[in-house]
Amino acid sequence: MAAVDVAGEFETIRRLFAPLAHPEWGRGLRDDVAVVPSKPGHDLVLTKDAIVEGVHFLPTDPLDTVAKKLLRVNLSDLAAKGAEPFGYLLACHWSERCGWPERMTFVDGLRTDQKAFGVALLGGDTVVTPGPASFSMTLLGWTPKGRTVGRAGARAGDLVFVTGSVGDGWLGLQAAQGKLSLEPDRLAALIEQYRAPNPRVEFAGTIRDFASASIDVSDGLIADLDHIAEAGGVRIEIDLELTPRSAAGQAWFDGRVDEQAALESLATGGDDYELAFTARAADEAALRREADKRHLRLTRIGRVVAGQGIVARFGGQPIAIDRPGFTHG
Repeated sequence: MAAVDVAGEFETIRRLFAPLAHPEWGRGLRDDVAVVPSKPGHDLVLTKDAIVEGVHFLPTDPLDTVAKKLLRVNLSDLAAKGAEPFGYLLACHWSERCGWPERMTFVDGLRTDQKAFGVALLGGDTVVTPGPASFSMTLLGWTPKGRTVGRAGARAGDLVFVTGSVGDGWLGLQAAQGKLSLEPDRLAALIEQYRAPNPRVEFAGTIRDFASASIDVSDGLIADLDHIAEAGGVRIEIDLELTPRSAAGQAWFDGRVDEQAALESLATGGDDYELAFTARAADEAALRREADKRHLRLTRIGRVVAGQGIVARFGGQPIAIDRPGFTHG
């Protein structure tokens, strides 16, 4: 469907995006650059994600939720590094259906989440494409110098933890596509999680203080933990039965006959944007206290041992996982 009331590039920037700009560093979006002063004693941390219609979001997804998802998946990346976000660069590739009302809806989502997460727009670009809509964001943040948490760092003897629940992103996509049969409130909760996941920004400081290695769960819990194992030259063993499930996820799970297959699906589906990390066993009590302060669920799902790769167990026995998670082309 063709767009209506399409504005030009500069009118879109002036009327929609300029009000989102950082009051000082963004220069009102009237310049070709943003100028960000250095922060003494800190490292600048950057991350970038792109989302494409038909790949990362559905053509029927409201554009305010698309904007929120774009910002939140980037916030999740910074949280996994223990970083505090402050601003972002944005590129919008509007499809033919993205007229002025659709662009306003997209910006409404950004405005809401900017306020919620304390970030501001620094600059970017906006173009029109004959293909599907796509959006790209570069998010910037700070960590105290030398304290950014990476994927490498897990050591034998560490424990493996994950925040929140696993599998809701994958289930939410199916719910949005009308493929699940659950109570309406369960379906609504899953769709909400798929469209606007909850980045664990409030736990970034705890990750920085305690995690030996950390990653956010975007491609799937098993696939992402495998990245930590590979980067650290260790082996990670997890117990699938410990996979944390939300109320909606548990309702879906209770209807499955093959529990192992169901757990595999939850642990490989991706799009959860929870934090999976390793930490010393001696720090478990402190980690739980920090999670409790934030009313955040924290689950110990495995351990780090000598070796390489990842091993998932069900009923105490290692199982083969054919597809550990989502892969990008």
